[in-house]
Amino acid sequence: MSDEHPELSGYEPQDADRPLRSRRALTLMRIVVVLGLVALVVPGILTTLQVATTTAANTCRLATQHFYPYAVGSDARFELTGPGGLGWQCYAVDRNERETYVVPLGIIPSAPRAPESGIPA
Repeated sequence: MSDEHPELSGYEPQDADRPLRSRRALTLMRIVVVLGLVALVVPGILTTLQVATTTAANTCRLATQHFYPYAVGSDARFELTGPGGLGWQCYAVDRNERETYVVPLGIIPSAPRAPESGIPA
């Protein structure tokens, strides 16, 4: 064997039991990695929630105008056990603040669509 590569000679240095980095350095690296992951994931989640909320509100407003034209307002909210199952639910609000179920919007609400007019394009 060669003296240039002591690891090939089978010789183990005396501090082989010591870790390469201290406990403090490992803890600091773990904290930096967790903060980096949070910084990458959280903005995506918040943006997705904002887009879904806005889309559900706009779709619910149009559905309420179509099915309940005399309603004062509309309310779109995410429910685990709503009348339409898991997902966004749309309610029409009347003058007495009573809510009437309109339509389910699904887990991922779609963009609002105009009602079919029957006129060919």
